[in-house]
Amino acid sequence: MASTPSRPDCVPAPDPAADARIPAAPLAPRRSMLKLGASTLLGLGGGAALTACGGGGDDPSANAAPAPSPAPAPAASTAISSFAVAVLPDTQFYSRYATSAESSQYGRRFGSEPFAAQTQWIAANARALNIPFTIHLGDVVDQVGKPEQWKVADGAMQVLEVAKRPYSVLAGNHDVLNDVDYSIDPVNGTDAARTLANEPYLQWFGTARAQRQSTFGGRDPSGFHEYHVFEAQGQKFMVLSLSWRISPAAIAWARQAIARNPTLPVILVNHQLLNIAPDGSSPLETDYGKMLWEKLIRDNDQIFMTLNGHHHGAARLTRTNDFGHAVEEMVVDYQMAYQGGNGLMRLYEFDLTNKLVKVLSFSPWVIQKPADTLTEFDQAVLSAPNESFSFAMDFAARFAGFNKTFAAGQATVASSLVAQARALVLANYKEPTVVTPRAAADSDDYPKVANTLAHWRFFGGTAGQAVATGTVIADVTGANPLRRDALNQGGIVGAAQGDIVWSADRHRLSAAPGSVRFLNTDKNVPRLSYFMTDAAAPINAQKLEGGYTVEAFVKIDAAWMRSTHAWMNIMTRDGRRGNLAGFTGEDPESPPMLFAISSLREVQWEVVPTQDTIAPRANWSGEIIANTWVHIAVVNDPASHDTTMYVEGAPVLRNASKVTGLATTSASAPWVVGGGSWDNGRADGFFGQIGEVRVVAAALKPQQWLTARR
Repeated sequence: MASTPSRPDCVPAPDPAADARIPAAPLAPRRSMLKLGASTLLGLGGGAALTACGGGGDDPSANAAPAPSPAPAPAASTAISSFAVAVLPDTQFYSRYATSAESSQYGRRFGSEPFAAQTQWIAANARALNIPFTIHLGDVVDQVGKPEQWKVADGAMQVLEVAKRPYSVLAGNHDVLNDVDYSIDPVNGTDAARTLANEPYLQWFGTARAQRQSTFGGRDPSGFHEYHVFEAQGQKFMVLSLSWRISPAAIAWARQAIARNPTLPVILVNHQLLNIAPDGSSPLETDYGKMLWEKLIRDNDQIFMTLNGHHHGAARLTRTNDFGHAVEEMVVDYQMAYQGGNGLMRLYEFDLTNKLVKVLSFSPWVIQKPADTLTEFDQAVLSAPNESFSFAMDFAARFAGFNKTFAAGQATVASSLVAQARALVLANYKEPTVVTPRAAADSDDYPKVANTLAHWRFFGGTAGQAVATGTVIADVTGANPLRRDALNQGGIVGAAQGDIVWSADRHRLSAAPGSVRFLNTDKNVPRLSYFMTDAAAPINAQKLEGGYTVEAFVKIDAAWMRSTHAWMNIMTRDGRRGNLAGFTGEDPESPPMLFAISSLREVQWEVVPTQDTIAPRANWSGEIIANTWVHIAVVNDPASHDTTMYVEGAPVLRNASKVTGLATTSASAPWVVGGGSWDNGRADGFFGQIGEVRVVAAALKPQQWLTARR
């Protein structure tokens, strides 16, 4: 800064030109910085005032203050014109598993619920982070006919209403009574085919409720589709939210809504539009999304961005509309992640100054969980390239075709909102340490545990060669070997020796140096091959009433198809559960134990307990990616008999409580690996690879699993 004048009461005269160069800023920390910059500028511009103030006598230079040292250039303002939109992906499992019907799994274990945590965070931080609007992507609940789930959602969204923080919402496929696959029937199942008075979504989130939002613009006659107009940084934006399976009439309504607001940039929100490729991050277009592109998006230049959920994961696609302008399509849905999504949501920052859209994926729920419940999967902020990213958008240029006056507005934000939000989330939270497990040093490098009933390791042959019928898979305990059964037994048709082959492929944490691969499986023929225990094997009589752990390394084939391979079995026990005394549950033709892959590629562990044979109890994982090895552990606690499933070490959300033992129809009913049964006939063979299976009559800790080292 300039040297101080010789007289302490000498104050430099102000420099109006310098004052004009000082940008205004509204935030207190930023004002302090600007005041320092102003002092520097005044020192540089006040030479005449300093000389006059310090002068005297005939020689002005005699008493003049020394010439000021060159001062550094003033710091440029970092204030920006920016706002953020909060986005809530599918909340269906948050609504379901916070209910008493599902034992309030979140509250019971964590003392809080993710859905409410999300909306509370938005309400608490909307002002500081300049969040004028929140978008819900649909699938508000998991089971449309369950009022308790709607109550959870109602309470969570009321948090925003009480705080006067406007939002849009739409119905996903789980929120409507008649969910019809568009690829099968593009006509029926739309809003036009519904009995509106019966729809729970319209009863809980009807037009009257939407009208209470300060941003509400309108709903179509069905009440399923709505639009809002919010203002940020001196500009207005439209959010057009379209519920599951829009009818032609509703598309016409949407076009009219845009036409009535011809200068507004539009964010189009829909439950399904963009999908995700098997790699988990690349975009994949859907038939429904292509229909919306053709009938609504491509010739509406105002639509500059689309958001959707439904498909599990995250991806982004840039398309070019009829005006030669980019339309950014993004899908995000965390429901199949740890704890049904673990409270993960998004913040989209629109940095009008720097012409950027910035994306933050984070969980406001993780940071409030009790420390003793945290696992390595509790990431408060996601950092993968498809979760944390930004992309350029020259807003004024992009919107010039319909709004020539669009401008950035005043720079009222101190710094990037995404950066502020990240710092806020992580301020008092330490990410759990992630320990990378090491691979086995040799085939014997795994924990040997007491009470092991059977441990089958599928290796020993030449890779690519058939596993001949009658081949024995040794049991490490020596008591319960498996054998490949003869071909075409129990109604199987067309099975051949080459339907099971040896493979050198394995899970990276399996000590077994290989696996077997099940090929040519087709549930519709049915065609399958499998292994089974001998009728006299001791494990056949086991009921495991003192707790258990079942582990398996499996890999679903890349060519898996729902129509051919749904409900395929990793392992079962023979028998017909409808023959159990007192059984009145579903699918009496099924066996009493199912370790299977569902039609949605979820892992299903479903058993009939020994102490309550009325109906089966089930654990379910999220979607398992095909062509990827996974380790599955199912652990039954000997004290509570709660059963927890772990996939790749992560406990799944949908677990079963108070399940004692495994009922069996006969002490000689064999265990089957790679196949199952239906009404006592062979069915539902596995399609993919199995490396190891272990059954232990004890609840094992992770450090005792096959993924650990000895």
